[in-house]
Amino acid sequence: MVHPENNAEYEGLVVNAGVDQQEIVNPYLSRMRKRRNRLFTPDEYVEGILKGDVTMLSQAVTLVESTLPEHQLIAQEVIEKCLPYSGNSVRVGISGVPGAGKSTSIDAFGIEVLERYGGKLAVLAIDPSSEKTKGSILGDKTRMERLSVHPKSFIRPSPSAGSLGGVARKTRETIILCEAAGFDRIFVETVGVGQSETACHSMVDYFLLIQLAGTGDELQGIKRGIMEIADGIVINKADGNNVDKAELAASHFRNALHLFPMPESGIIPEVQCYSGFYDLNVDKVMKMVFDYIDKVKESGYFQYRRNEQAKYWMYESINEHLRNNFYYNAKIKSMLKDAENAVLGGQKTSFVAAHDLLETYFMEIRG
Repeated sequence: MVHPENNAEYEGLVVNAGVDQQEIVNPYLSRMRKRRNRLFTPDEYVEGILKGDVTMLSQAVTLVESTLPEHQLIAQEVIEKCLPYSGNSVRVGISGVPGAGKSTSIDAFGIEVLERYGGKLAVLAIDPSSEKTKGSILGDKTRMERLSVHPKSFIRPSPSAGSLGGVARKTRETIILCEAAGFDRIFVETVGVGQSETACHSMVDYFLLIQLAGTGDELQGIKRGIMEIADGIVINKADGNNVDKAELAASHFRNALHLFPMPESGIIPEVQCYSGFYDLNVDKVMKMVFDYIDKVKESGYFQYRRNEQAKYWMYESINEHLRNNFYYNAKIKSMLKDAENAVLGGQKTSFVAAHDLLETYFMEIRG
C-alpha cells in the first residue's frame, strides 16, 4: 500500500506517532465516587442545612430515604436537631388523576408564588415506582422547566417504592429538613392513586385537588370520597374550546360540595378553572389557597390541624416500627415460607397462620 506522505513532493513532512489508546473508563471515577459517597457527621449536615446549602440538604434527604440502618441513625439525629427550626412554612398538597397536569400546574403555581409572595419554594414530587422492577423515572423536573432553574426553588423527586398510597413514607421528615433550610413554601405532589390523597392530607395545610372536565370525574370524585378531604378543587386545561366544559364541570363540583357536611375548618371548598399550560387564572388559584391559609390562621384551625397531624404521624411511626420489627425478626423470617406453604396447601387458614406467627413473635420478644 502506497502512503501519500512518502511521496517525494511531501519530503520533509513529519508524521507523528500519535497518542496511545486511552481507557474508556475515567481513571478518576473511583476517586470521585468515594468523595461523593462520603458521609458527614450529623452536626455537619445540620450546619449545611441551616445555611441553606441545597447540596447538603439533598444528601440529608437521601439518608432519610435510605433503608440502611447506619444511614437511618444519622438521618434521625439530623431530623431531631432540625426540628426546632421547622414548622414555619405553608404546606400545600397537590393531587389529581394521572394526566391531570399536576407537574405542569406546579411549575405555573410555583412561579406565581415566588414572584407574587416571595420566599423560597420546595417541591416534593412523589414518582410512582414500578411494581415489577421497583424503579422510577423521576422525570417530574422535565415538566417543571421554569422552577427547575429558579434560584429560589428546590425540586426533589422521590420514588413511591411501595409506600402508603404512593406518598413516600419519609416525605414528612423531608418537609422538616426543607423548612430548616429556609423553604417557607412546600408543595407535595402525590401519585394521585389509592390512599395517597389521605396520606398527603395528613401532612399539609391545604389540599388542592386537580380535575379535568368531561372525564366523568364529577361522579367518580363523589364516589371515592376524595372531595371530602379537598380544601379546594381546580379544573385544569380550561383554555380554547374547553372553557365551557370546564365551567360546566366546575358548577357540577360546586353542587356536589353542598352534599357534604361542613368541613372542620368551617370553610366550604372553592372551585376554580384555570390552565396550567397557558398560565390562565393561575393567580386566582394561588389567591384561593393563601386566602384560606389566612382565614384558618386567624380562626386557630391552622395550629389545630398541625397538632392533629403530629399525633397521627406518631401513631403511624409506632405501627411502622412494630411492623418492621416483626418482619426483621430472625425467627419470623425463618417461619414465613413454611406458613405461606401451609396456607397455600390448605393445612391452615390465613388467620390461624398469622396467629401462630404473632404468638411466636411475642414469645421471642418476651424472651
